[in-house]
Amino acid sequence: MKITKIISHVLQYDLPEELGYSQQYYAKRSAHLVEVQTDEGITGWGECFGPGNIAVANKGIVEGVIQPMILGDDPVDRDVIWHKVYNLMRDHGQKGMPLQSLSGVDIALWDIAGKVANLPIHKLIGGAHRTSVQAYGYGMMLKRESVDEHSARFADEAAAIRDMGFVATKMKVGLGAKNDVKLCEAVRRGVGDTFDFMVDANHCYTTPDAFYVGRALDELNAYWFEEPVAPEDHDGYRELRAGLRTNISGGEAEFNRWGWRQILENRGLDIAQPEVCALGGISEYLRVLALCHAHHTPVINHVWGSAIAVATNLQLLAAMPPLPGGLFPREPLLEFDTTHNAFRDELLIDPLNIQQQVAQSGGSVKIPTGPGIGVEPDREFIKRYSI
Repeated sequence: MKITKIISHVLQYDLPEELGYSQQYYAKRSAHLVEVQTDEGITGWGECFGPGNIAVANKGIVEGVIQPMILGDDPVDRDVIWHKVYNLMRDHGQKGMPLQSLSGVDIALWDIAGKVANLPIHKLIGGAHRTSVQAYGYGMMLKRESVDEHSARFADEAAAIRDMGFVATKMKVGLGAKNDVKLCEAVRRGVGDTFDFMVDANHCYTTPDAFYVGRALDELNAYWFEEPVAPEDHDGYRELRAGLRTNISGGEAEFNRWGWRQILENRGLDIAQPEVCALGGISEYLRVLALCHAHHTPVINHVWGSAIAVATNLQLLAAMPPLPGGLFPREPLLEFDTTHNAFRDELLIDPLNIQQQVAQSGGSVKIPTGPGIGVEPDREFIKRYSI
């Protein structure tokens, strides 16, 4: 079998309403799918992390840089291909967009391998530790409104996500430390005293401001404080973890095993959040997962993007060993974006229907059992939204 063509599909549409997080507001939803074709008619699908113009730039890397390196290669030799591409690009990018681009290609190669073997990816990895995984819903995005308007909306939205059946919820912050504490207090009021909520800062704070918010989260009994400071600020992460009771999480902006080795040896994370569509694909994710568990750091995957990304993560969550093991191990969670996302809800020939599953099962989502990532996109849908 040989690779004959690699196609990047960058999809985009106008959102019903503008959404924001601590770094920007955005009015369009985008996704970057990667299709790897072979001479035997088997096609693999992957996804690259990165929205908007980042996806457009990554399309150039996938088709113009990576594709010429691996045309004619056997797609089942995915680890050989990974190291070939990484080594050839190493002088020009050990992190960032080159790794995001390689991620989408690598996921597609795993999809092909699963289809060749007629097995889901979790079987190729070593089997399923679980047949379903609990999901948490995130929302509560920033808008161009006052703090009081944010607080009222966040309280209502947090309660609505709880009532949808999700086992926990996650909010955004980014209005400044003092105002953000008001938002966190509103979410706690909205969900009640016993329901888990998490806070995602998208690295908007200095360390002192992160401590200000973090101490409030300690009192509110938040589950975790995500990306409180810049991903480069390893000292800040370590200081926050040592000084706060709330779990410190992060890692979505880290790439490959070498980057992850640094942040794990730094001991700045209570919870690791690798992003498979960014750090180097499934091949590298498995190495990062092993590193995390070697450092006794539990993993809750970062999940963002289309149904391809969601299905890929479900395969990985099925195959993830519990940490620690025992009668009551710490189980992973599926992150689910509750905001409008047609690329997740309408992309597939057979939709995952995650919100329906969550509502009917008490918060759980079944692991797909079809070959590869276990899902197939609708080509007509892709044509309709391609840019």
